[in-house]
Amino acid sequence: MESFDIVVIGGGPGGYVAAVRASQLGFKTALVEREQLGGTCLNWGCIPTKSLLRNAEVVHLLSKGRTFGFRFDNLTVDYSAAHKRSRSVVSRQSKRVAILMKNNDIEVFEGTATLNNNHEVAIEPSEKILSAKFIIIATGANTRALPGIAFDGETIINFRRALDLTHVPASAVIIGAGPIGMEFATLWSRYGSKVTVVEMMNHVLPQEDEAISLEAQKQFNRNGIAIKTGAMVGGVTKTAHGADVIVTTGDKRETISAETVLVSIGFAANSDNLGLGAAGVNTTRGAIDVDRQMRTSADNIFAIGDVNAKMGLAHVASAQAIIAAETIAGRDTVPLNYHNVPRCTYAQPEIASVGLTEKQAASQGYAVITAQCPFIANGKALAMDDNVGFVKIVADEKERKILGVHMIGGHVTELVAGPTGMIQVNATVEQLGQAVHPHPTISEAIMEAAHKLCGHAIHI
Repeated sequence: MESFDIVVIGGGPGGYVAAVRASQLGFKTALVEREQLGGTCLNWGCIPTKSLLRNAEVVHLLSKGRTFGFRFDNLTVDYSAAHKRSRSVVSRQSKRVAILMKNNDIEVFEGTATLNNNHEVAIEPSEKILSAKFIIIATGANTRALPGIAFDGETIINFRRALDLTHVPASAVIIGAGPIGMEFATLWSRYGSKVTVVEMMNHVLPQEDEAISLEAQKQFNRNGIAIKTGAMVGGVTKTAHGADVIVTTGDKRETISAETVLVSIGFAANSDNLGLGAAGVNTTRGAIDVDRQMRTSADNIFAIGDVNAKMGLAHVASAQAIIAAETIAGRDTVPLNYHNVPRCTYAQPEIASVGLTEKQAASQGYAVITAQCPFIANGKALAMDDNVGFVKIVADEKERKILGVHMIGGHVTELVAGPTGMIQVNATVEQLGQAVHPHPTISEAIMEAAHKLCGHAIHI
């Protein structure tokens, strides 16, 4: 039996960050990973999808030759080449994580981990047992299937299988209009697929501020994506050419035929078969219960990332990883305020937000004031021919504190870190407006929206 100060189970953006931080803090650290270092995010999620979406963006730009003053004949696009590039990006990044492990003296074990008790981790198929003073669980989550409709890996698929495809389906029904669903809708439609998105809520991206959701739906429709909201899936029947999806919207019932059905309705924590009961670790509906320092009901075991279901984002897992490692080291940590974590959707247009929506702020008793700055008034956005969307700021009228910043438009996912920092330090709209933003940049729309809230907008 090998002994370690900390054993981390799972090598995704939570697990490998926890291992690195633990090693930095002087702990003898091991990491157990059953598939690939980097986890779902690096190998089958965040990174390959962004690579593919970049290819789709280039394809879209090539369709705008008249705008940019060029033309050509016989353009062909090869999705298999885009897929190959995405896997190359993944391979390079995965190797970087392996180097991080080596450079930080972290011993990596391949296999499936199970807790024998709160101090022993068994690994299969090697039958090794690791002894640990502390254990950090970072096993992530898996995609939920529709009740009664199983994934078959060919016609009815999840996002992970979708990333294995070397061709774009001629037609697709995407069930679920969250970030993953809308990113695949953008990707496939840019490559010529006939895409229909079915969402049970009243708007696409239902967790976003309503103004953002409504604008997103309008732009997705303009981009040729058919969207059915307030709609329920009554069943999926496989056919010789794909599948028939029964969709009910109000009193209307219709059947939509497609080559591929992508189900993207959420995630369930990977907590089964971990031996949590033997270790005294409690769960609620499959998610591991944790306190604000990521400690479970077993004092020496911590759980980070999607497996605790606090907020299913890679950067949240990494932030929780640092909190867990530093708590073990006896350091003071600042608990996460999940409302103030930035959220991004890398569709076309992009969506980025941080803080409270207008409705959330009102429900918490704030006297809400809002202002918007459209990108059509922004010189850089016009120069890029990418001027749809806007910035919306939500603030408290009494104390002038910024409560939320919500954006839809080109490259807005690169802008959200600034407002996140302002909200983190409880900045006012006046302070945001006084922060000089560079010209010409699309970030100026944030400053302009703040100026509008202060009553002296310059350009709108």
